[in-house]
Amino acid sequence: MTSEKCRVVLADDTPEIRTLLRLTLEDHEDIEVVGEAGNGAEAVEIVAELQPDALVLDLAMPVMDGFETIPEGRRKAPETKIIVLSGFDKTTMSERALSLGADVYYEKGISFYDLAEKVKETCPGRD
Repeated sequence: MTSEKCRVVLADDTPEIRTLLRLTLEDHEDIEVVGEAGNGAEAVEIVAELQPDALVLDLAMPVMDGFETIPEGRRKAPETKIIVLSGFDKTTMSERALSLGADVYYEKGISFYDLAEKVKETCPGRD
């Protein structure tokens, strides 16, 4: 495994969820949250600028929802892994999200600890 930190951007319209995610992810010494967005347009802007290893993305957001954000984020930051973390049922929405370019889809019921492990697995250069 590489010694570099996995650089992550969080995109969720609920500040409290972003805070919980950031605290949980940064509890892992090999993950660094480098940016946060409260809507899809901000998320695209941030990933275009920072080119992070991963974007943890909610689908239900204002201005630009996750379904619009996925292909736009993919165009602006092609190497960034897109991890959808959504309150929508996986069986209903995962196929659409993955077809638009998301790398993985998790429901918000996943424990944040498990999510941190999944983020690390998704990052480039990770075992």
